[in-house]
Amino acid sequence: MPLYWDWCECAEDVAGRKRLWLLTEKDGGRETIWALLLEAVRDHYDDLGRIADDAARLGYEKAADILRTRMPTDITARSGDLGEILASELAEQTLGFRIPVKRLRFKDGRNMALRGDDFIGIVVGDDGQLRLLKGESKSRQQLAKTAITEAREALDRDDGRCTPESLLFVADRLLESPNTDEQALGRALRDEVGQRTLPPGRIDHMLFTLSGNAPPPSLKADLDASPADRNQYSTNLRIADHGDFIHRVYFEAVTLGNG
Repeated sequence: MPLYWDWCECAEDVAGRKRLWLLTEKDGGRETIWALLLEAVRDHYDDLGRIADDAARLGYEKAADILRTRMPTDITARSGDLGEILASELAEQTLGFRIPVKRLRFKDGRNMALRGDDFIGIVVGDDGQLRLLKGESKSRQQLAKTAITEAREALDRDDGRCTPESLLFVADRLLESPNTDEQALGRALRDEVGQRTLPPGRIDHMLFTLSGNAPPPSLKADLDASPADRNQYSTNLRIADHGDFIHRVYFEAVTLGNG
């Protein structure tokens, strides 16, 4: 069951290749998808099969301890991570992109911010052509123009292409897979780093914001001013109790089974 469909209402504004999505919670929507949300959060930090194996071997409490060591304790780090998780889930569920590498599993320290693009989506068309999604996410109790400007600057960096370091990170993880299709995709990404052959029209941009307040007018103004040579997606998910919501997510995500 896709996360967002039963959770949110969406007001959409479309102009050419630019889409603005304003998401607000439905009455009762949060509780409907709560278990699914917690599972998604866990999955971004660790493989669900490994978590289940830990629980079977060590019991729920010890398995929760292992998972807890991967999750941030710092308020700002939690906010940023959750924004990235929710953005990745939205990109996969609504835009048809695949986020093949969950990069939060590879953090050097659980409270450290990762460098590079917040998320990279990939799709290979029926014609075999590669399309990429370069994504930036911001999570704020009070979203303001400054955060939106920072995200847009990151999207426009490197001529709007996914940063080479970020693309190579994804490529290398795919090349480590025993699956030959994954390896082929990894090689295609490495080729793109070296050759830079993808035109702007095949590198979409997504700016995702999670906030306690309604999005400021600068979100739409930024989208209106963004380059028109590619698909542009700007999204705000408004969670009125932003801080309490994030605290509850991380508190309950490490509650496993009935242990």
